[in-house]
Amino acid sequence: MPYTVTPTQIPDVLVLEPKVFGDSRGFFFESFNQQDFNQVTGLDVNFVQDNHSRSTKGVLRGLHYQLKQPQGKLVRVVRGAVFDVAVDIRKSSLTFGQWTSVELTEDNHKQFWVPPGFAHGFVVLSDTADFLYKTTNYYAPQHERCIAWNDPAIRIQWPIQGEPSLSVKDKQAKALAEAEHFA
Repeated sequence: MPYTVTPTQIPDVLVLEPKVFGDSRGFFFESFNQQDFNQVTGLDVNFVQDNHSRSTKGVLRGLHYQLKQPQGKLVRVVRGAVFDVAVDIRKSSLTFGQWTSVELTEDNHKQFWVPPGFAHGFVVLSDTADFLYKTTNYYAPQHERCIAWNDPAIRIQWPIQGEPSLSVKDKQAKALAEAEHFA
């Protein structure tokens, strides 16, 4: 198999590690194969959009989700390092309000599966980071919502000191208790 799959503390959220072939010249790995992804994860998802963001150290993006047209996301870093987080906002889930995380780097090649029904965010740990994500639904800004990165009810242990750099939208995010959730 081209991936090793490890469930997180929230079993629906997965860490995928591709098989990397490397030597003194560099490396090669298959970063995505739909058939293999579905087989190793047991999921039947279809990705419809690829996104690429570049951010500088201390930038925190999130915690984002789309209430309608929810997106599953398969994320990875191709340059730099980020601390990536998924928060379960499915009201009927036993893990509602809980979070899990992984450090994604250009060297570890790990990928993080964040299913629909989760809020997602990351903070950049390196000087810059290029972050790629595949989504299972199209971006729909009218349905996008945001939960506060520092909500004391969630208590994410972000590996940062001081205040992160936030967008205007992220500065106006709601607490989990005030946000719209999935059923």
